[in-house]
Formats: sequence, C-alpha cells, structure tokens
Amino acid sequence: MRIVDYAMHGGCAVLTLTNPPVNGLGFDLRRGIVAALDQALADAQVRAIVLTGGEKLFCGGADVREFGSPKSGQEPGLLAVIAAIEASSKPVVAAIAGVCLGGGLELALGCHFRVAKADASLGLPEVKLGLLPGAGGTQRLPRAIGLEAALDMIVSGRPQPAARFAGSPLLDAVVKEGELLPAAIAFAERAAAEKMPLKRLRDVKINEPGADAFLQFARNNVKAANRFLPAPAQCVEAVAASASQPFDEGLRTERALFIGLMNTPESRALRHAFFAERAASKLDVPAGTPLREVRQVGIVGAGTMGAGIAMVCANAGIPVVLLEAKQEALDRGMATIRGNYEATLKKGRLSPEQFEQRLALITPTLSYDALRDADLAVEAVFESMEVKEKVFRALDAVMKPGAILASNTSALDLDAIARLTKRPRDVIGLHFFSPANVMRLLEIVRGAATAPDVLATAMQLARKLGKVAVVSGVCDGFIGNRMIARYGEAASGLINQGALPQQVDKAIEAFGLAMGPFRMGDMAGLDIGWAIRKRQAAAQPAKDFADVSDRLCEAGRFGQKTGAGWYRYEPGRRDPVPDPEVTRLIEQWRADRGHMARKIEASEIVERCIYALVNEGARILEEGIAQRASDIDVVYLNGYGFPLHRGGPMKYADEVGLPNVVRALQRFAAEPGADPALWAPAPLLARLAAEGGSFN
Repeated sequence: MRIVDYAMHGGCAVLTLTNPPVNGLGFDLRRGIVAALDQALADAQVRAIVLTGGEKLFCGGADVREFGSPKSGQEPGLLAVIAAIEASSKPVVAAIAGVCLGGGLELALGCHFRVAKADASLGLPEVKLGLLPGAGGTQRLPRAIGLEAALDMIVSGRPQPAARFAGSPLLDAVVKEGELLPAAIAFAERAAAEKMPLKRLRDVKINEPGADAFLQFARNNVKAANRFLPAPAQCVEAVAASASQPFDEGLRTERALFIGLMNTPESRALRHAFFAERAASKLDVPAGTPLREVRQVGIVGAGTMGAGIAMVCANAGIPVVLLEAKQEALDRGMATIRGNYEATLKKGRLSPEQFEQRLALITPTLSYDALRDADLAVEAVFESMEVKEKVFRALDAVMKPGAILASNTSALDLDAIARLTKRPRDVIGLHFFSPANVMRLLEIVRGAATAPDVLATAMQLARKLGKVAVVSGVCDGFIGNRMIARYGEAASGLINQGALPQQVDKAIEAFGLAMGPFRMGDMAGLDIGWAIRKRQAAAQPAKDFADVSDRLCEAGRFGQKTGAGWYRYEPGRRDPVPDPEVTRLIEQWRADRGHMARKIEASEIVERCIYALVNEGARILEEGIAQRASDIDVVYLNGYGFPLHRGGPMKYADEVGLPNVVRALQRFAAEPGADPALWAPAPLLARLAAEGGSFN
C-alpha cells in the first residue's frame, strides 16, 4: 500500500496518510503528500482535495524514528509540503480525527479549510521537547484563534479538544456525530461548487488592541515560571513576531529561534528524556510472549502505599480487594482513599459518578480468602523481611495457579522473597513511589526466577495504570534507592566537612532538583534510613554505618511527621525552618568524630552529590541491574525530582563530559579518609571516559 493512499470520491480526491502508528511526518510521507497533491492538481476530474489520516487519527507530528537521521532534513521538508498545499489552485480540506499534534497541526493549518471531529485533539507540544513549532505553527495559529489562546497552547504544549474551536477560523466545521470523511468530502465538494475563496491563514492580518502590553505580561510570567527552560520564552518571541512582522519575516524569525533551541543542552535533555521513556518499555523477552490477564487485584496493606496503589488500580477501572489485619487499620485506609477522592471531586477533576464508581471498585476485607479470585496480589506492608514472609506464605497458600505475586518492597531481596513461595516464577517486584496515586514511576523488579510472561504482563499493567515503568534487577535498593543512598552519603560527607543542611539544599535546588537531600529526608522520614543502617550494621558488623542523622533520630527528630528533623516545622506547615539545635548536634558530631570544618562552595556541593549518583549509576549499569543508562535517567526524572532540563544524572554526565566527572571523582577519592566505595570511579565510567565514549 502506498504511504499516501489516493482515492476518488466523485470529483473529490481523498489523500489518506498511512504511516503507522501515528502518521509521523517522515521523509517518505512528506514526499508522498506532495506527489499525491500533484496528481490531484493534474487531474481535470478533480475539483477538490481532502487530506485525512482516517477516522481514528490525523497526524501525530514528526516521525520520531527519523530524529537525527539524514532523512529528517531531506526535501521536501514540512515547510515545503505546506507551501505546496497553500499554493494549490483547488480547495484542500484537512479532515481531522483523533490526534492532530505538532507538525500534524501545522500541516492542517496550511490547508485552505479544516473539518474536525468534536473530540479530535489539537496541539503544538514541541515545547515539551525544548523546542517551538518550526513549520509555521507560531505564525498561523495566532491568526486562527488569536494571540492569547495560541500562546497558551504553544507555551503549555497542552492539546485541546476540537469542539473548543467551533466557530473560529481554525475550524470550518465540527462533526459531532457520524463519520468524519463523508462530512469532509461534502464540505470540499461544496467549497468547489460554490467557488469559495481559498483561505490561507498566512494572509490573515493580526490586529489586536493591547497586543504589546499582553505580550510583555506574557514574557514576564513565562520567564518566572520557566527559569531553567529557554523554550517557553522563545515561544513568546515567535508568537510576538506573528503580530509585529509580515508573515514571511515571522516565519524566518520562527525558524531561527527553532534552530537556536535545537542546539541547547536543555532541548537535548528533553529530547533524551522523550526517547528514554519509550526505550524503557522495551523488554528483553521472546517475541510473542503471551500476557496474563489482570482483571482483579488484591492489595495487602491499607497504609499510605497500599491505599495509593488501590486508587491507582481503581482509577484504571480494575477491581481491587484491599486486605488489612485489623479493622481499625482497614477503616483508616478506606477513609484515606475516600478523603483523597473527595479532594479531587472538590477540585472538579472528578465527577460525582466517577467518585462513586471508583470507590465501588475497592472492596475492603480482613480475610486472605477474599483474594482467591485475584489475578495479581501486591504486598504493601512494613519494610521487614519477617513481616513480608508471613504475607507471602499466606498469599502462596490462597491464590489461584497462575496468579502473580508482587512485592512493593523498596530495597529488600526479591529473590529471597520469591523463595518463600512454591511459585518463584510468579513473583515480581512492583515498587510504586509515594504517593502511589500521584507519582508516575514504577520500578518493575525482575527476580532471578521471574517468568518472561510475568515481566511482560507487569509492563502492560504499568501502561494501563498510567505509570512510567523501568525494569530493575535485584540488589539492595534496586536502581533508585541504591543510587540515592550514595547521594545521601555524599550529602552527609558535606556535613562532616563543614556544610549545613540548608546550604546543601540551596545548592542542589539551584541546580534544579525539586528538593535538596535534607528536605527530602525530612519528608520521607529519617527513621527509615536509620532502620536500614541498623539492618546493614547487623549484617556487616565490621563496617561503620554511623551517620550524623543518627543523632537526630536518637533525639526523636524523624522529620516532618514529628515536627523536627534536619529542620523545624511549625504545626500545620511544611516550610523548613533552620534550627540552631541541628547546628549544635552537627558540631558535636564533628567534634566526636574528629571532623574539621571548612568552607564549601555551591559548585562542590553539586559535584559531590550528583557525581556520586552518576558513579553508582555506572556500577548499576555494568552489573546489569539496569538495562540501559537512559533507564536510570527515567527513574530519576520521574521518581526523585531530578531536573528535566538536565535529562537525568547519566545524561548530565554526558553533557559535562565523562573525563571531567572522572577527574572530580579521583580528586575526592584522594582526600584523607575518603571512602573508595563512594568515590573511586566505577570501571565502566573510567573506561568510557578513557575511550571518549558516553553513557547515551
């Protein structure tokens, strides 16, 4: 089949884009559109032309499979395709269904007329890749819907339903019921019969009173809201050009801004994140691996994690049986779920019908027998092997053959958990991040015995739940928490050497992380790390696991939940307040351990903390715990607040240059008393640096 299908319907030529999965505008499709257009123009029988992608979608924009390849720059480019459509002597009607995004919307804007299904999704999401629309979107969209509405769509990157634009110059007709193509053909034939003027958005003049004042207001707001990202501000400038410059000059301005953004580290980082997220879903399992059905989920534990996981499943329409040992705990969990849904209802993000439907999907129980029909059970109990052993032995006894047994453990040995059962092939780790109903990340932990179909089913379930999933091997802490432990060690070392928590947090937050390590520790609870260190010390008595935060825990300072941790917290507030008592405890710790304080610059704080992450990430990669470096970046971007404009720790290391990372690590490792396990460059990192290589 041709990549652009050509068919006649009376006097109308219908050009159908056929480049699955989303009709990406690759070279072959661009060339096919122009060839089909030329064929229609040369045929005297053709009075009008309809450009469509079918009844389910129009076009999702650029073909990501060609990004960075020679084909992406070959002519005809999208600008040339749109110019050919605009120059057509016969009316060209875009028939829009499903997604019409990025270059797809720019293509539609270049047509003379547009007919869309009411629920079609229109948008210019290029800003999410650190770019701006580069084929006239910033010039034509303001001419179609006005400066303010266009700027909002372009700067936010959020798609909008076609129904919103009914009656505007953007859409000539909106199809609320019935099929799109017959309506588009009828419109095209009418346009030809009535000799309607061929409308070109490029010819529309923008004459909006107060445009200069609005644009200046937008500049200030966008700059304040996007201090790390240049693309939103450049989007404003491109849209401003549509109001102040002739069309062709505005088009040149847009193109220059687009090319400038392509070369920024921020855009490279966002494009890396885009591809990394897609790569993370690719599994090394045999082709055609069958999937197990997950029609009902059992959750053991109705605490914060269990309640959140129950909501995630209910939100996806999956019935849940929520199990607790005691009625009070079960009631508390159900009250939490109801309270969360009520808050969403009040914000208007949930209808009363959805509220009732989701609550009805969750069945509370005190009996393991209620899990007999579940296809998947998720254990979400206290992080103790002794507690988890009881749960898994009970699940193994009650659950049907073929059911999947999953642990939400964040650090414990999944293989040891699997060995507690008679079905280790059915055991997998599903490490949700708290709050589970909000956080996008899901670490799927593959045990030594985990069956391929269990892994593939878990990945499919993650998609259904709306999660970004990354597969991890088994080790203490898996990918995210194993690395964050090294990050914490680096931060703790900075305290030993003279920094204070607020100084470290300020430097890390200026780098772009959502929260510094000490604020994050207070939010998570310092007692969690304290318990882990006690467990490690018991397992390795010859090693010193003592940490300055032990002193805080001994004083009952566990973080926000106790009103005091590294910071002090006023009742009912979460604003961290530096506390002189913490400074006193730190100074006493330094004196007791023989640490000498010195002045530490913000740049050194960033290097130590971020390079500690990178170094451990390299070890994880070399050990095969992570399948690819970009998977590590996905974990940190979606689970740990790593700044999107940096692309993740491994991408950031590539941008800095691996030889520079290695030299810094060697400098830290050479300091008296330095821990080689933390600072000695990982073999893979050292090798890549020496060879001039990179992680990604």
